[in-house]
Amino acid sequence: MMTKSERLVEALQKGERLTAKQIKARFGIANPTATVSDLRLRAGYAIYANPHKDTKGRLSTKYRIGTPSRKIVAAGYRALALGV
Repeated sequence: MMTKSERLVEALQKGERLTAKQIKARFGIANPTATVSDLRLRAGYAIYANPHKDTKGRLSTKYRIGTPSRKIVAAGYRALALGV
């Protein structure tokens, strides 16, 4: 059986873009922002938060998995080299 976080990662890896509200409703994750942060920092997933405007002009944030830029990868290597 997969954890809630694993199910979220699977959906993002399939190309889905989800808001925090969608993540709460679909996966039962009480704090989507903290879960995404944990997936970034501890599991190393490149999850991006992109602003999104719906048809009524309301702003929200949609999360998606992407490929990290060379700059981000370089920063990670620097942090490892410094023992951070």
